[in-house]
Formats: sequence, C-alpha cells, structure tokens
Amino acid sequence: MKVRYDRDTCIGMFQCVAEWEAFEKDEDAGKAVLADSEEVEDGVFEREIPDGAELDAKFAARACPVDAIEVYDDDGEQVV
Repeated sequence: MKVRYDRDTCIGMFQCVAEWEAFEKDEDAGKAVLADSEEVEDGVFEREIPDGAELDAKFAARACPVDAIEVYDDDGEQVV
C-alpha cells in the first residue's frame, strides 16, 4: 500500500499527525510533512505504508478535512 499527500491542499489542521506518526507538524509552513516520502509531482508526496501501519494511514486520510491524503492498495486502487 502507499499513501499520497498533496501538501498544497493541506490547510494545517494537523489531524493526520494525531492519527499516524508518519505525519509531522511543520509549524513554520502551517502544513503537515509526510516523513520518508518523495515528491512525485509539484507539492505531491508519496511513500509506501509499512506493514502494520495500514489502519493508521487510513485513519489519517479519513481525518483530513480537505482530503489532502489518499491511500492506495497494491493494485493502485484508491481505498481512502
């Protein structure tokens, strides 16, 4: 599974940070940061979801009030 995060869409509510430790606060920018991710498009970051963290990643995506976080299964289908 992988997670995709659109930093430009993020409004800095940091609800994802409370749900999954892969998200960290960037107080200076007022945005979350997806740790260990790579920028795949301008402002869009992706990373693999480690085994055992799938539920936390899904909760982080569901908690985002502006849908800046998406989760994809191994077949590339969006699940959240």
